Amino acid sequence: MPSSDYSLRAHAIESLTAIKRPDVPLRVVLRNTAAVILPLGIGLAMGYPQIGLGVAAGALDTMFSDQPGPYRQRLRQLLLASLAAGLAALVGFLIGGHLLPILIATAACGFFGGLLVVFGVDTARVGMTSMILLVITASTPTSLHGALGGAALIFSGGLLLTVFSLAAWPLQRYWPERQALANVYTGLAALARQQAHDDTDVPALTEAMTTLQQTLLGRHRAHGRAMEAFGVLLELAERIRLELTAMSELHADPTTHAMFRDDAARVLAAIAHALEQGESPEQANRALQTLRASEQALFDSNSPAGGLAAHIHALAGQLAAAVRNADWAGSRGELRASAAETRLPKALRSASTWATLRANLTPRSVAFRHAVRMAVCLSAALWISRLLQLPHGYWLPMTAAIVLRPDFAATFNFGLLRVLGTVLGLVLTTVLLHITPNEPWAHLALMALLCMAFRYLATAHYGIAVAALTGTVVILLSFEGVNSGAAVSDRVINTALGCGMALLAYVAWPTWERGRARAALAVMLDAYASYLHAMAQPGQAGAQRDTRTAARTARTNAQASIDRMRTEPATPTELLTLARALFANGNRLARTAMTLEALLDDLATLPAQAEINRFIEYTAEALRTIATALREQCAIGPLPDLRNMQRTLVGMTQSAEDHATAELLTRISDRLVDNINTLAHVTNRSRQELVGAMDQPAG
Repeated sequence: MPSSDYSLRAHAIESLTAIKRPDVPLRVVLRNTAAVILPLGIGLAMGYPQIGLGVAAGALDTMFSDQPGPYRQRLRQLLLASLAAGLAALVGFLIGGHLLPILIATAACGFFGGLLVVFGVDTARVGMTSMILLVITASTPTSLHGALGGAALIFSGGLLLTVFSLAAWPLQRYWPERQALANVYTGLAALARQQAHDDTDVPALTEAMTTLQQTLLGRHRAHGRAMEAFGVLLELAERIRLELTAMSELHADPTTHAMFRDDAARVLAAIAHALEQGESPEQANRALQTLRASEQALFDSNSPAGGLAAHIHALAGQLAAAVRNADWAGSRGELRASAAETRLPKALRSASTWATLRANLTPRSVAFRHAVRMAVCLSAALWISRLLQLPHGYWLPMTAAIVLRPDFAATFNFGLLRVLGTVLGLVLTTVLLHITPNEPWAHLALMALLCMAFRYLATAHYGIAVAALTGTVVILLSFEGVNSGAAVSDRVINTALGCGMALLAYVAWPTWERGRARAALAVMLDAYASYLHAMAQPGQAGAQRDTRTAARTARTNAQASIDRMRTEPATPTELLTLARALFANGNRLARTAMTLEALLDDLATLPAQAEINRFIEYTAEALRTIATALREQCAIGPLPDLRNMQRTLVGMTQSAEDHATAELLTRISDRLVDNINTLAHVTNRSRQELVGAMDQPAG
């Protein structure tokens, strides 16, 4: 088998040492912690600790469903998580004492909870929440009356967290939308400050624009009048990005180029600040006036600006429109006009829930395989804990539910960090409780600190966050009479066993990313082909925008696939090399396509418009042929002679009066042909080596 660049030691070290920047706002940390601590404190003060414990447990379990996004989306997600938690707890309390029924229930919960990964990370958390509460409550079965009461308390905890999360809705109705827009305009400001760009694009900006599309056009978007201004700002952001891309390709006077990019960066940064704060963009307006004055002085003095002039004028106009709409989009600046109904582009609309589930009920589906693994692993973990009568045995299936993920890298990372975090958390909690006064209020304050640390650090370093969570749970259980210092070794053993079972379940029936990477890359190339096809159709600005958005999403998915494949064992080096080469050259093609779209108005002044559109269409067909060959692992079929077509097209436009635009067409068409030919060469060159490598066993 060809050697792989995968190293278990390097992977483990990276998992332990990689720390991301925390991205959870302090207000979210505080409101989530308050939803856990306040009911417990009130219950202790009023002499009803069991009620406080139930509500606090419900809030703690649904905490991670409080994710960024439109308020409607957050409301739906939190209500769904609360309801799932309550139902799972009810089933666990009722049948936890009967082995066969609870094993059937855990298998069903594991399967359907695992299948929820098809709807994204946020919905998948609801499935995991249900599994955790089912196995925990099954360890303390009770009567129907007690089960209804306990489930109601857990459901109430989720509702309390929902109320805290949405309390600012009337005061900050459009805060998520403004924040998403501010992130995009901050990225545009950074893009404007770069005088030259490499072919890797700007990943942060790409991700921010994808998030913005979903926030403004997704199914859970708001419908207030200000949404019209937000929609205009979204489209302006797209056009501004294209103009900045086109300007960098013109090779015009560098002094003029740099001056206007700096002025534009100041305007964009001021717009982002105004959107974030919900204020009138007065600073942006002042920066815009400076840019306008420089624009007027430059062109009044007849300074040579070449083909840059039209794009400077266009950029200035778009910035002016952005400043105007940012004023309307402020917290007090809703438009008087009726809101325009916006919909997600057709290329991005998802099918119905049932259609999506039916499409994934096949062993070829990643979600289906994950659901089967989860059902078997969760039931087996619960059965083993009961068979061996393990003390605190619910930690075993609970850990399996948390650790088992659809891909190997995440399962390995979560398993390793879960074990180390649990050990660290138990030791840390024991020390902290030893030096803390043995008073309920002191323990409650310590629990609040640990809960805040867990919520804040969960996305930064899972191991450290688990240590804080372990301490939170240990102190929470201590209020129910469970000795915080007892059975430390039992919890560690159960956690280690749960992690081992999760990893074993994945290895027993794996879904290696190396089997899916080609498909993700082929989808990306197909999306780029659709983007080019839209540009070959005159007057199709809407189609160009929609296909550009779909291409961005496909690019993000391909990047994620490569990242997962890189962290899997036994990935053939040839496949990883091919994937990286195709992705890098695909980025170059995407950049060329964006430049072409920005220059379409300029190219419309040239003769031979039908030939130009036909040439672009042929490049789209060639790209689709490459994507098909990549997907089917076969030789690339005959491609159009794009180089000869490009030379013919250049010859037809050399007599145009606008020599600068003709030169632009020469450069952009040459780059486009080079991009397509390079992708074809990379695919053909690696095909035989890759097929040979993939035919060998993974070992």
